[in-house]
Amino acid sequence: MHSVEEFRAEARDWLETHLGGAFAGLRGLGGPGREHEAFAERLAWERHLAAHGWTCVGWPKEHGGRGAGIEEQIAFHEEYALADAPARVNHIGEQLLGPTLLAYGTPEQKDRFLPPIRAVEELWCQGYSEPDAGSDLAAVRTRAVRDGDGWAVHGQKIWTSLAHEAQWCFVLARTEPGSRRHAGLSYLLVPLDQPGVEIRPITQLTGTGEFNEVFFDGARTAADHVVGAPGDGWRIAMATLGFERGVSTLGQQVGFRRELEAVVALARRTGALADPLVRDRVARAWTGLQAMRANALRGTEPSMAKLYWSHWHRDLGELAMDLRGADATVLPGAPYELDAWQRLFLFSRADTVYAGSSEIQRNIIAERVLGLPKEPRP
Repeated sequence: MHSVEEFRAEARDWLETHLGGAFAGLRGLGGPGREHEAFAERLAWERHLAAHGWTCVGWPKEHGGRGAGIEEQIAFHEEYALADAPARVNHIGEQLLGPTLLAYGTPEQKDRFLPPIRAVEELWCQGYSEPDAGSDLAAVRTRAVRDGDGWAVHGQKIWTSLAHEAQWCFVLARTEPGSRRHAGLSYLLVPLDQPGVEIRPITQLTGTGEFNEVFFDGARTAADHVVGAPGDGWRIAMATLGFERGVSTLGQQVGFRRELEAVVALARRTGALADPLVRDRVARAWTGLQAMRANALRGTEPSMAKLYWSHWHRDLGELAMDLRGADATVLPGAPYELDAWQRLFLFSRADTVYAGSSEIQRNIIAERVLGLPKEPRP
């Protein structure tokens, strides 16, 4: 049995050895707002990880993982980030759907879907939000109707990350006519490469298009591609959201630390650090990052963690812009080329919206953690 430090050293040594040669140019590519960068090359890198047993490290060994415990998973995600390895392309399959199937999938679903996720042969996207059901997910109107030996799906999803690269989508749809809110929803696994599916990229403030609209017009999926029982989709969907805010966010914090160090260097270079107000903001950012890590390690309630890191990151983007002054408003190139600071500022505006807006997270904390009365709803 390896210790956590031995596991960490193994991961560090492997990354140092393999992030060279054909993969050397991928370091640092594909972060938030830059998912389009070298996508095919990053896909090849991730398949290389899979071939050497470095995908799905926390999955049970019988399903192709390493059976790594929480501390070992933390070690891997931190070493991956410290190595400046490229952003992962299979996060949604490995970190969201995979654990959901391990917890709630049938043996047949596990046999069908887990191996290609682990091998990075099939990519997934998340079909939750809709134009009128974003943070209020229980208001979804996409419907699925049982039709012969399968389901026919009708409706629209929005803000679907990387749908244009994915082969499959897990879709929250209403399968019981006349049902409202959390009742009557099902969690369906739907192939995207078929008639009745249209994917349209959405151009963001950063000029890129990682998010998409997905339209379903009679798209089909098999009858047994329902995770959990029909009508039990809300419970399964909430479990997936819990997995989304798991230990992999500790790797994200390594990226935050790099950004903060760059902001401090910028403040020193411009002389702004001599200003006591700037020093106070930098100190708050540093202590906030330490608190973020401590809370992640002790397993803070997911909504509290999401609320905390998203506002911390947004504030860091604002600090970077303030330190640059008027230069922050000048584009380095045409037609819409952004530098790293501008991209950080613009993309971090979305942090407080995606994966659950701050307003919804506050309601969840108030009602489910503090036990306060629920807001009146129609």
